[in-house]
Amino acid sequence: MLHVGVIGCGGMGRSHIDRLTNRTQGAEVVAVADMVDALVEKGAAIAGPNCKKYKSEADLINDPAVDAVFIVTPGFAHKEALLMAIKAGKRIFCEKPLCTTAEDCLEVIDAEVKSGKHLIQLGFMRRYDKGYNEVKAALDSGEYGSPLLLRCTHRNPEVPDSYTTAMAVHDTAIHEIDVTHWLVNDDFVSAQVIMPKVTKYAHTELADPQLMILQTKSGIVVEDEVFVNCKFGYDINCQVVCEDGVIEMPQPLYPTYRKNAQISQTIDTDCFVRFYGAYDEEVQNWVNEAAEGVIGGPNAWDGYLAAITADALVRAQTSGKVETITPAKEKPAFYA
Repeated sequence: MLHVGVIGCGGMGRSHIDRLTNRTQGAEVVAVADMVDALVEKGAAIAGPNCKKYKSEADLINDPAVDAVFIVTPGFAHKEALLMAIKAGKRIFCEKPLCTTAEDCLEVIDAEVKSGKHLIQLGFMRRYDKGYNEVKAALDSGEYGSPLLLRCTHRNPEVPDSYTTAMAVHDTAIHEIDVTHWLVNDDFVSAQVIMPKVTKYAHTELADPQLMILQTKSGIVVEDEVFVNCKFGYDINCQVVCEDGVIEMPQPLYPTYRKNAQISQTIDTDCFVRFYGAYDEEVQNWVNEAAEGVIGGPNAWDGYLAAITADALVRAQTSGKVETITPAKEKPAFYA
């Protein structure tokens, strides 16, 4: 049994506590931590009567009863918890982003490499979605030839007024950044953002929609349409144009309805519904591998690559230019 301590008992933290407690085999949440007492109480109530309650993440990390640490705090708080958990030699699941700056990501990477152990898995759950895995298997088979162009859409019904133009990258397109990099196994070298006419539903601080264009070392182009006030649903699509065919990611299965001379089908409106199975698969995979001392999912280097790609896209939002993506260091052999 893997004894897990969860840091961060907000909405997503409680979802993961529930997932670990009620839908994951081989794991037990033995401790929770949050700066807000009420959130600690809510998290512990889900985990059960024997769950320890901490206000300090350091106390949780250094508790000898905790085998592995699950970090679900806001991104700006990740670095210190990660460094402490690495020092303690604990297995780590960290929700994305790894850190909010590329420099902090490199500091975490250096600490993990020096530890000599693969400890960190990052929460890019789309790699565990059935549809994306079917696309990945088709690409890896070689049957369709080399990928040339990927067309993605990331559409949300609406976002709050606090959502900004830059968040379209850091909170939204970040998923396509990671999953397309994983699909084609090729690093990005340039980023561009084209701003179409703004929807009437966007507030004054938000350019929406946006077309984000990434290019890889081998020349593959990724187009990602981010439209966060589309109104009609949560609409995620991925099409890969290859030399010998086209691969289209399947959609979740819902009945088709015929009524009033129309044909209709349900579209999800919530990411947690659309990727419900992917979240469960991701956590179960981490528990299985952490118990065996293995990290097979997205790692800290993947988090760094996502960070520098996102930074380039944000620069491109304001410059209107094609921005280069250049890692500050070579990929350590540790992550090979």
